[in-house]
Amino acid sequence: MKQVCSRGFLSLTTLVISFSCLLLVGATTGFSAGEAGTPGPSLIQPDELVSILKSAGGPKPLLIQVGFNVLYVQAHIPGSEFIGPGLNPDAIRRLHERVEALPRTQPIVLYCGCCPWNECPNIKPAFRELDAMGFKNVKLLFIAHNFGEDWVKKDYPVAKGK
Repeated sequence: MKQVCSRGFLSLTTLVISFSCLLLVGATTGFSAGEAGTPGPSLIQPDELVSILKSAGGPKPLLIQVGFNVLYVQAHIPGSEFIGPGLNPDAIRRLHERVEALPRTQPIVLYCGCCPWNECPNIKPAFRELDAMGFKNVKLLFIAHNFGEDWVKKDYPVAKGK
């Protein structure tokens, strides 16, 4: 009986510590606990972005891919621009240079899709850069699994090559 209680206590303790770490990471990165794993206010779902891109009226967002070049060449959202992996300081510098002259209200959508959302090393550094620059209308394309599964296989618009 003592072993069962110990395991239960350990599991609860581990859960509490894990959740606390998630909140701490969220606080230090500018992402809420909800955004770390599920869509939140700064996230946009793929179907919602497709609707915006297909609509006849209204301004279209600047689409920036902050993932790896090999993935961009294989398939990317038509009209999107390749900046490079957000984990790379050179890519963040290119992102900064690309948007520096834009109004801070410019709609921007960042996406990667290299891996599941919770594991993506690229999206958060790019978002933090735009946030630090004062951009107020930045959305992150919520790619739950990867770009192939969550965009290409759903027959959303795709361009290939550079």
